[in-house]
Amino acid sequence: MFVKKIGIDLGTTSVLVYVPKRGVIINEPSVVAISAYDRKILAVGKEAKEMIGRTPDTIIACKPLKDGVIADYKITEAMLKYFIHKALGGFHIFRPEVMIAVPGGITSTERRAVIDAAVAAGARAAYIIKEPIVAAIGADIPIANASGNMIIDIGGGTSEMAVISLGGIVSSDSVRVGGNKIDAAIQEHIRRKYNLAIGDHTAENIKIEIGSAMYLEEKLSAEIKGRDMVSGLPHIIRVTSDDLTDAIQNELKLIIDSIKEVLRRTPPELCADVMDRGMVLSGGTSQLRNLDRLVAEATGVPTYVADDPVLCVVKGTGIALENLESYKRSILATR
Repeated sequence: MFVKKIGIDLGTTSVLVYVPKRGVIINEPSVVAISAYDRKILAVGKEAKEMIGRTPDTIIACKPLKDGVIADYKITEAMLKYFIHKALGGFHIFRPEVMIAVPGGITSTERRAVIDAAVAAGARAAYIIKEPIVAAIGADIPIANASGNMIIDIGGGTSEMAVISLGGIVSSDSVRVGGNKIDAAIQEHIRRKYNLAIGDHTAENIKIEIGSAMYLEEKLSAEIKGRDMVSGLPHIIRVTSDDLTDAIQNELKLIIDSIKEVLRRTPPELCADVMDRGMVLSGGTSQLRNLDRLVAEATGVPTYVADDPVLCVVKGTGIALENLESYKRSILATR
């Protein structure tokens, strides 16, 4: 079988690849390990992520995407090439059409960089589509209807929120806050409160294990290991879910303020539709405990987490690519 179309969710934290009729075939971290001497690519994806914080001076493990956009063009191109070749399998003749989901708030220059990187990585044609549109498609929201639907996609680098009607975005906002900023806030809080330095992995793991957007009646707790800032020696402490909730208040406030701003800019008829249908959360960070409750209480609008929130964007990208003609209006740029 010749694969001619590939849908890619090019995320700050993860890259997901969708192939029509096969579904999501790749879900790997967007991390690349390179040699410090000659910038040669040593590892990509899961293998490279394991190296973060553990490399000698001769190896650099880096994330080529920052806040949803390309921070290092050459490394992003190499990473895309790796994932496209992996999706196509061994020997292949045809260059594929590739559709890539990007944050709604990126500039035309940033969009062009994504298209150029995809074409240089081996795509015959590259299409760019806004994340809120494909997140809504992937969450089974009927975006073509003449009614308002609101999607909130909270990923690793950005949070996108949009009201969609008749296949287009009516009002939207994008804030460069996501899972990575939340992890960094947890690290900073633990450093200040407990004088303990912890790594990215540890912060992410305790966020998943005991993190909550709202204070819990029954607190959760976990042991974490790090380096004592005073003695410089390894140290173990126990933290609670309240510690994490305290740590991430500013980041959650930025996301909620952005949601409120979109609702304020939405026409009254569509606002009434959103109130009736509720808002849908997608993206990996939407799985944070009680985030849907927090958003619902802050806005007064019912809020639900989509089924498979991590896969909404990449599924939607694949569906849009399979039905290219139907979604032509939603595509920002082609080549």
